[in-house]
Parts: sequence; structure tokens; C-alpha cells
Amino acid sequence: MSVSTRTVEDVRTVLKSARECDPDNVMSFYDKWAADYEKDVNAINYQGPNLAADFIFSNFSGSPEEARVLDVACGPGQMAKLMSEVGFKHFVGVDCSKGMLEEAAKTGLYEDLKQARLGTDPLPAQAGTFDVVVMVGALQPNLVPFSVLRDLCNVAKPGGLICLTKAQHRTVSEDFDAALERELQLLEDEGLWTHVGFKKSDRYMKDSNMMDRESTQDKKFVGGSLFLFRKLLI
Repeated sequence: MSVSTRTVEDVRTVLKSARECDPDNVMSFYDKWAADYEKDVNAINYQGPNLAADFIFSNFSGSPEEARVLDVACGPGQMAKLMSEVGFKHFVGVDCSKGMLEEAAKTGLYEDLKQARLGTDPLPAQAGTFDVVVMVGALQPNLVPFSVLRDLCNVAKPGGLICLTKAQHRTVSEDFDAALERELQLLEDEGLWTHVGFKKSDRYMKDSNMMDRESTQDKKFVGGSLFLFRKLLI
């Protein structure tokens, strides 16, 4: 679609479809969305990548210029763009969608881009090789299984950071959130990583269902959570 054909209803429909996407169709869905993805998330003031980039930078103690970053579920490359602005230079991206990877390649920021369906294909990264591992926005029902969290920890270097974000959609059940918390805690209990920080944002992104309606400012936004862990020296 061209810019002129994008409407509030277009954005609302595609975001609803993203949240409800059948796991068997996730790759084709994101392939179709790739060209319009950045326009649509900008329309809802999506802050996940910005918040994650700031969270990582404020807790990273090494040299950003030398750090290797694995951007999981990289989409069209928003994280690499933002992290490059604060000095990070070495990016590898992974996404299930060929279309998204083609968009990411246009940024010229990734040293390598690899296609993999998270939770189905092995994560295409060598164990213990990344200073930062980040996965923004993929923690939602039917998108990636919690088993991927262990893979993210595995590919980080000892002492490396793992950053995750999650939108608090009104359609996401408390059971999902509780299951996620249990999985995060399990990896900590096993001594694989340690908790570094947690942040919540009340304005993670605009609620697409309220974009063209009269409502209070608070009701126009969806909240979100950020998790930051450090891989332990084992």
C-alpha cells in the first residue's frame, strides 16, 4: 500500500490481525505487512524500540562500538537504527519474515540477517557470542513460545545483557503474564541469568481501538513492560 491509502481503520485492522495471527500463518502475515510496518507503528507512537535502546544503553558498561548485538524478531530494523545513534555498530538480525529482513537490509546496519521461525527453527546464532541480545515486541500469545527465552540467554556472552519488551494489550490474559513471569524466574533460579532491571511505561503505544474516538488521554494508550537480565558467568 502507498502512504496515501493508509487509514486509521487500516492500522486498526492490521494490528488486530497481528495480535490474533495464527502461528501457521505468521511468516506470510509479516511478509505482507513489511512494507507498511514502520508507517503503521509510527502512527500509534510505538515506543518499544526507543525504550529498549535507552534501557540497554543506560545499563551497558562496555564499549558500544565493539559490542555485538543480536536483534531477534528484528522487523525492518528499528532497533539497529536507534542503537546505532548511541554508538553500537555491530548488528545481526533474525526474523521469521523474508519481507521484514529485506526491509532491514535497506538500513545498511546489519552485518548479517538470518531467517528463522522462533521456537520452531534453532536460533541461528552461536552460543556465548553476543554482548547484547534484544527482542522487542515478540512476547505475545501465539507469536513465540517461552522456550525462546532460554535460547536468547544461551547466545549471550557471560556478562551480556538480554532485553525483552512486552505490550500490555487488553486482550492478553493474566494467565499469559503469569506464565511469562514464571519462565523468567525459572531461568534466574537455574542460575542462567540475573535480573538487572524492570520498567513499565503507561504510554508504550497508542491503543488503535481508541485512535479516532473521544476519550481521555489515559485511555488512548496501552502500557508496556521492559525486562533486562545479565547472563551469569558460568
